[in-house]
Amino acid sequence: MNDTLLSLLATVAAYLIGSLSFAVIFSKLMGLADPRSYGSGNPGATNVLRSGNKAAAILTLVFDALKGYLPVLAVLIWGERYGLGEGTAALVGLGAFLGHLWPAFFKFKGGKGVATAAGVLFALNPLLGVATLATWAILVFFTRLVSLGSIVAALFAPLYQALIWDMGPIVGAAGLMGLLLVWRHEANIKRLFAGTESRLGAKK
Repeated sequence: MNDTLLSLLATVAAYLIGSLSFAVIFSKLMGLADPRSYGSGNPGATNVLRSGNKAAAILTLVFDALKGYLPVLAVLIWGERYGLGEGTAALVGLGAFLGHLWPAFFKFKGGKGVATAAGVLFALNPLLGVATLATWAILVFFTRLVSLGSIVAALFAPLYQALIWDMGPIVGAAGLMGLLLVWRHEANIKRLFAGTESRLGAKK
């Protein structure tokens, strides 16, 4: 089996892993309402938190991040022996991220991908992950606006990689994820400009 086919198969596998919508899964397991039916309608940790169940929100956050982190880490650890390098790792990360956005198991209606993208970045370059997470945390701490922190962090991630580390596949993956994240936050951006965006901890 050649490297190209292996890379494609790894990316498809990552997409399927990314298609596991843990917001919906954990909400169902814990007897909560479908997160797509209230609040922002987004199947993600922030919206699950609006249910009032912090445990469900934390589990969603952790597993959404892990489904981006673990496939990339697997390629970085075991891929070299099969001729798979950083380029494949970046593609696998994108695959997991796209699976979260358009999940094959949930009618292709997924979340915004913030936690999954964070998991991908931490696996590709842990220091980039830390820098991006710090950007998000600082903004959310001072503004209580999760969406604003997510948008700014998403835009800064590829810039951090390019300016501090190198111009490689990671820049491309981070850049594409960043653009898609901003696009998925279109409604949030409109509410931010209108001053109606909900702050962390508020219930809709």
